[in-house]
Amino acid sequence: MTFNIQNKVFVAVSLIFLFVSIGVGARKMRRLSNGTWGGQHIQFQVNSGSVNIEYDCAHGSIAGPLTFDGQGRFSWRGTFTAERGGPIRLGRKVEDQAATYSGSIKGDTMTLTLRTSNSSIEPQTFTLTRNSIGRIWKCK
Repeated sequence: MTFNIQNKVFVAVSLIFLFVSIGVGARKMRRLSNGTWGGQHIQFQVNSGSVNIEYDCAHGSIAGPLTFDGQGRFSWRGTFTAERGGPIRLGRKVEDQAATYSGSIKGDTMTLTLRTSNSSIEPQTFTLTRNSIGRIWKCK
């Protein structure tokens, strides 16, 4: 009987430790606050848990949630849409591509890597600064 009580105590303590560990880990996740991040060839506008992204000749979006861990690391799913200069033919659809936006945030600096579902587009990495509008040159 003593052995069973010790096992039950061990299991109970283990479960308490597990739940506390999970709770502590969950608290380390943070949400990206509203605002603008910008850098060379990119503008990243966060509003109500989603992001609109403008590039020189493209745009993208992330629906959220925009969370990052205690070390500032993140990986978000969204879309990427290439643009081109000039008019678009009537009836031609612009194709969104699935995209992964990953990187890290340290203070007011974000390193962002864009990977698209189109393997012919190489991953692109940007450095953004909080409260900066960035520098983009839209295709015309």
